[in-house]
Amino acid sequence: MATKKNQILVPDHIYVPKHEIITKQEAEDILKNYNLKPTELHLLFVNERQILGVGVKQGEIISWTRKLQRAGKVTVYDFVGV
Repeated sequence: MATKKNQILVPDHIYVPKHEIITKQEAEDILKNYNLKPTELHLLFVNERQILGVGVKQGEIISWTRKLQRAGKVTVYDFVGV
């Protein structure tokens, strides 16, 4: 039977980009700039592993940035739902 000896927290893993809560003003500016509603963004649940330590609440928008070889630096915005 396998045992869990070294459990890695997902937010601390090297391949998981840092997730940050953006301010309400930033969120409004982004939604207005791209002509979106919050529910049109990618949906994350409050209990998803990659955002567990961030302290995010339902209804907030978070951002994360990833460096890609071809596209360069890409910032993604997610809406935190249920």
